Amino acid sequence: MTEHTVRGMKGMKSVMDLPVMQDSPPPGGYPSVRYARRIPSTGPTGLAFFGAYLGAMAYGFYQIGQGNHRRRGEKEEKLTARAVLVPFLQAEEDRRYHRAWKERTAVEDKIMEGVAGWKSGENVYSSTWLPPHNTLRPRII
Repeated sequence: MTEHTVRGMKGMKSVMDLPVMQDSPPPGGYPSVRYARRIPSTGPTGLAFFGAYLGAMAYGFYQIGQGNHRRRGEKEEKLTARAVLVPFLQAEEDRRYHRAWKERTAVEDKIMEGVAGWKSGENVYSSTWLPPHNTLRPRII
């Protein structure tokens, strides 16, 4: 910008001739300066977090209960299926045991044929007969 547009005159004769220009506030004054500490809200409150935590915990316990209910039903179904199969498995084991006992008695007859008074298949001990334990049999009771 030129001197004329700024001060309204052409050229400068002396510094003393310049009109005085003083800075002053705009009409109505400057806006107030905010110096107070105002921190904006940055998220949910502690109570909201606590409520969300309780809700998640309640939902988790509900899911655990539902899983236990389902598992209990599956376990009962499995035990029922085993209980139905036990008589068939026992009959099969009894047939196997009887066949093995016959073969053992036949072998004993052949081995002890020269011994007088020997009866094959009889127990030589004074005890009560108990059925053999089958460890693969499902435990129901």
